[in-house]
Amino acid sequence: MGAYQLIFQSQSMVPFETPEMEAMLRKARTSNANQDISGLLLYTPDGRFLQVIEGRREAVRHLYYNRIVADPRHYNCRVYDEGPCWERAFPQWRMGFRSATAAVLRRLLSYVPPDGPGLLVPRPHTRAELLGLLQEFVASGEGLTELEEMA
Repeated sequence: MGAYQLIFQSQSMVPFETPEMEAMLRKARTSNANQDISGLLLYTPDGRFLQVIEGRREAVRHLYYNRIVADPRHYNCRVYDEGPCWERAFPQWRMGFRSATAAVLRRLLSYVPPDGPGLLVPRPHTRAELLGLLQEFVASGEGLTELEEMA
């Protein structure tokens, strides 16, 4: 395996305005470059985050469990999925950014229909499915803002 991924969602205590988001992204990108971490951050106008963090297992887990969870600017941090991966989904970004609507976030995190007639309960997206949906969202140009950064 080449890297480790952690996908989480959280809620901000107060909505981030552009200057606060710029400052947070600038600091995260510098720190991530030093730790060889890449990823993507989605943010909704109502203050919800969905983030993918990729890199060495120790660096990713330290960032999430020791820095992000402890950050008083947001709460209700929940890991969607984490684990080793063959390659990074967003290797070009030290922390890519897109704004997203609540509807887009619901679509990305929604449950998918049962696989077949014998399975009557919907299932959540797998990590691979969610990463594919996020890559499609980025490629579509939807949510593109001046805060976008290609590293």
